[in-house]
Amino acid sequence: MAHQDTRRFLKTAGMLLAGLVLVACGKQEAPPAAAASAAAPASAAAPAKVYVVGTDAAYAPFEFQNEKGEIVGFSVDLLNAVAEKGGFQVKFVNTPWEGIFNSLGQGDRDLLISSITITDERKQTMDFSNPYFDAIQLIAVKANSKVAKFDDLKKLKVGVQTGTTGDEVVTKLQGKTSTNIKRFESTPLALKELEAGGVDAVVADNGVVIHYVANNPDAKFKTVADTKSFAPEQYGIAVKKGNAELLAMINKGVDAIKADGSYSAIFKKTFGTEPTAPAAAAPAASAASS
Repeated sequence: MAHQDTRRFLKTAGMLLAGLVLVACGKQEAPPAAAASAAAPASAAAPAKVYVVGTDAAYAPFEFQNEKGEIVGFSVDLLNAVAEKGGFQVKFVNTPWEGIFNSLGQGDRDLLISSITITDERKQTMDFSNPYFDAIQLIAVKANSKVAKFDDLKKLKVGVQTGTTGDEVVTKLQGKTSTNIKRFESTPLALKELEAGGVDAVVADNGVVIHYVANNPDAKFKTVADTKSFAPEQYGIAVKKGNAELLAMINKGVDAIKADGSYSAIFKKTFGTEPTAPAAAAPAASAASS
């Protein structure tokens, strides 16, 4: 009996050992995790880079905030279309005008679109896209004002937005030490001061003045154009000096939306009319901008 028990024990142990060997072999045949990972399909292409855009959202109808606090306007619609054609994405950040150029130079903003006039002075410290809007200075006064030309403002109190073309040309007219020049953080604030009687006139870009006058009929303003005194200006999208890669993508987009009719559609949506002609390259204005 003892001998048979021993044989039974050995037979049972052998069967158990064989089972363990088979289990071990089965585990070794499973594909390694690394191999499975390698066989997975390639990942999708990386999304387009998002560039941070600085804009002073207080300049309707070009750039302003709606009732939800969203930055909207002609400039926003235009740059979104440009980015789509140029193959990049944008994120708009409200940036006060007085610090907007520093934000670009310091790298806090990748590009700027804020009704910025292309000037020789500015081109020394930043690069500009192809022009996208033609502008000129316009005078806003009360309906009963006798102002008929720019020179009539020489001894009057004039409101301007600090650091804009309007500021520059009025300073040249009245002199750097003039106390009659009243500077404001935004053009709408200057126009509100005109309505209140704190200034006799406001000088600013035609687009924003016309929009304000049309949307504030109770203010009883009129506009005075003086093409002999005000040189034509053009807006451009600004990038940090030497950023040729981003500038090329922007110019690709600007040219594309002019060619396919998108520019005209955006212009008509904002201003209610077709542009007289697509903005094209022209000699830069020598004054500062809005």
